[in-house]
Amino acid sequence: MAAATADTTAPAYDRMKAVKEFDESKSGVKGLSDSGITSIPDIFVHPPDTLSELKPSSNAATLSIPVIDLSDLNSTDRRPMIVAQIKEAARTWGFFQLINHGVPVSTIDETLDAIKAFHEQPQEAKSKYYRRDENRGVMYSSNNDLYRSKAATWHDALQVWMGPDPPEVEEIPEVCRGEVVAWDRHATEVAENVMELLGEGLGLERGRFKELTFSEKRLFVGICYPPCPEPERTVGLTPHSDTSFLTVLVQNQVKGLRVKHGGEWVEVSPVRGGLIVNVGDFLQIVSNGEYQSVEHCVAANAAEEPRISIVMFFNLVKWRSGSSNYYGPLPELLSTERPAIYRDFTEQEFFHNLFSKGFDSKSLIAKIKIPN
Repeated sequence: MAAATADTTAPAYDRMKAVKEFDESKSGVKGLSDSGITSIPDIFVHPPDTLSELKPSSNAATLSIPVIDLSDLNSTDRRPMIVAQIKEAARTWGFFQLINHGVPVSTIDETLDAIKAFHEQPQEAKSKYYRRDENRGVMYSSNNDLYRSKAATWHDALQVWMGPDPPEVEEIPEVCRGEVVAWDRHATEVAENVMELLGEGLGLERGRFKELTFSEKRLFVGICYPPCPEPERTVGLTPHSDTSFLTVLVQNQVKGLRVKHGGEWVEVSPVRGGLIVNVGDFLQIVSNGEYQSVEHCVAANAAEEPRISIVMFFNLVKWRSGSSNYYGPLPELLSTERPAIYRDFTEQEFFHNLFSKGFDSKSLIAKIKIPN
């Protein structure tokens, strides 16, 4: 009679169970990093072939996103040159860095320090903000698309909807409350200046984008990318384009941001006091393809200190009205010589595309592109 053999088959890996356990711990990636783990949980592991594609090549080592000086912005001598520089950067890179933008370096440092202080609080102080309601108020979480993505990424985020319906000030965490409110004001001023310049580059009246409410829907996101024990096996943020109209970003001195340009990944070196601006998918559509949103990602943090970034997303409040709310290329930019290359899309289409999957690149643009 044959001897019975032990069943050595390992239990099947239940990824969704592991995701749920991580989410319900409310500890975030920072909690994992602080615990001293030496290997990352399986839910964070990305395929090696995917990760190898995200490395900057030696050819890209000499490239950098354009740096634009906004000093004397309103002078008759300087403004046309700045308009031309921003137009070219938005057409060819989709990303650019601003200096002399009017926000004091001390304010930038204080805001970055405040967001770092929020993320360094004990878990019990942060967990009361931990939830998954992405569209309103104040939310702390790890990975907005945790349940929609194929693999999680190594970051946590505090997000605050600052417009058009901001939360009560007391709802914002006290450790960063004043800085969040002040940053909303500073970033909006910069964004509206940039929108004017971008509009002028298209031949629009100076205040046209503001009139169309593109600076009124505002989302503040304070992100922490903690040190990762195995940065070669995961990412801080997967490749994606921003679905918004315009993004204003500031970061500390820890590298990580990468931008796709000419088929190559280019590492963005932090400039102290600089603000990074990028074109969103919505602006690409509204400009009828004149300005380009681009794919970008963040590498998992291999440094010993956390990477902190603060992102302000800007989008419109007032959609065009008809049988349903909709939008598309601006009519004043269209002509028989330059017809629309995108069809109109509804507000419902926009949000379904945003929340029905994980982060991706320009998927709405692909859906509404009019065939040649």
